[in-house]
Amino acid sequence: MTAASELQRIDAAAAFLREQLGADRAARLRLGLVLGSGLKDFARAVARPHEVPFAAVPGWPKPRVEGHGGALVVGEVAGLPVACLTGRVHLYEGWSPADVVRAVRTLRRLGVPDFLLTNAAGGIGDELSAGDLMLITDHLNLTGQSPLVGAHEAAFGPRFPDQSHVYAPRLRALLQQCGARLRPGVYAGLLGPSYETPAEVRMLRALGADAVGMSTVHEAIALNAMGAGVCGLSLISNLAAGIADHVLSHDEVTAAGAAAAATLTAVVSEFCRRLAA
Repeated sequence: MTAASELQRIDAAAAFLREQLGADRAARLRLGLVLGSGLKDFARAVARPHEVPFAAVPGWPKPRVEGHGGALVVGEVAGLPVACLTGRVHLYEGWSPADVVRAVRTLRRLGVPDFLLTNAAGGIGDELSAGDLMLITDHLNLTGQSPLVGAHEAAFGPRFPDQSHVYAPRLRALLQQCGARLRPGVYAGLLGPSYETPAEVRMLRALGADAVGMSTVHEAIALNAMGAGVCGLSLISNLAAGIADHVLSHDEVTAAGAAAAATLTAVVSEFCRRLAA
């Protein structure tokens, strides 16, 4: 697929959403939220919701992973107009990087200025425990892929975008004011779907990673290139292999998401209130 045809696909999806939501409501959207594994229930906190299934949006891939929702929920959180993606697709499902970032690129083309990306991750840092929320300060893209590879499309940003501040300091500072203890850290994005080996976890620790997962980095790269403000939260759902003393499972990830739902809802709601102000 060429960059031009990908842009046409995204603009067709954006036009569809303007029609579904109403042009005025679409234009007022202030924050894009992406909900990671086990975190889809945050969408229940959205007031005046208008739900659009991913499958109804032209060209949008549909999540297939347990613990992920499959809808765009538009409404308000603490008075802030938000567009909430209740799930995402992943490279390990067989999707391309362009597929992985299509939904967030669509929201950015609608004019959404800021984004909060969430995920469930394995904890590596010494200060992290299962159930903690980690404020992403930077990332390591270790997937071997990027949504920017291929023919250049100016609408998706410069050919060689700067990544000195992918996670916007102003948004990170705002999140730090939201009540819960947020531990800052570096997120490592790997391909998956297998969890990392103990040797890989030791490598990640040596590289400076504090948490590891299978998402987020491509969305952050694409949005940063398009000039959006980006911030991120990782729910530490478990300790990584070689640190944990038990076998890792996806059930543990979704259970941790359910247990942290109240804390996440409180933090994100307060973030929205402060962003609205």
